[in-house]
Order: sequence, then C-alpha cells, then structure tokens
Amino acid sequence: MNAITIEQATQLLNVAMSKARSSGFKSMGIVVLDASGNIKACAIEDGASMFRFDIAKAKAWGAMGMGVSSRALGQRAKDNPNFFVSLAATAGGNFLPQTGAVIIKDSDGQALGSMGASGGTGDEDEEICTFAIESIGLKWA
Repeated sequence: MNAITIEQATQLLNVAMSKARSSGFKSMGIVVLDASGNIKACAIEDGASMFRFDIAKAKAWGAMGMGVSSRALGQRAKDNPNFFVSLAATAGGNFLPQTGAVIIKDSDGQALGSMGASGGTGDEDEEICTFAIESIGLKWA
C-alpha cells in the first residue's frame, strides 16, 4: 500500500493555508491523516477557534473510515440519521459527516489518506483541501 509522505502532508498544509488566506476565508484548522487515520500533519492558524482542529480531524477521520468525502457522508446521514449518530458515538466523537474533508488518492486511485479543514463554510473548507491536493499532483474523491 502506498502511503502519504510527511513531505506531501506538509505541502498540502502550506498550499491549503495559502489558498485560504488568498481567498479571504476565516482562520483555519487543517489536518492530513494517513490511510490508517493517524495524524500525518496538522496546523491551526492564529485566530482560529479552539474547535477547529477537532472538527477538521473528525471530518477527515470519518471520510477515511468510510472511504468517501465528508460531503457524501453528510448526504448519506440525511437518509439514515440513526446509523450516523451511532457511528459518531462508536468513534468517540471523532466522526463528523459535514462537508470539508476528502480522500487523498495517488495516480492509480489508491487511497493515501484524507484531508479535512474547518474554519469557513463547508464548501470553503472542501475547496482548500481539493485545491491543495490537485496542486501537488494528487487526486481526491
């Protein structure tokens, strides 16, 4: 199995933070997880609320665990809310099906990890993740 490198994770953080700043988004918390859901890299901008990291991590962790973007999880949760409440409880609160996290894939489509952000709207959070992933030559889902 391929793994996301620390260099890639650091690049993702830097590009995402730069994109957030140039877009005028609020202060962000961003996390990159490996394919096992472990933190590979994270950053919390000055001025970000104390919840930013936990929210970004829970979005990314849920996406990695379920193999789809947190946007897709949010849509699924609408149709089956009890199941998703159970998942969140089982995960000890580390599961958040809200837009802002995506799966990071290599050129062969293999999952390397996930990336989540919190600070802006869900669409803004997702935008900085997908922009960063594409910018360093990886794919997302």
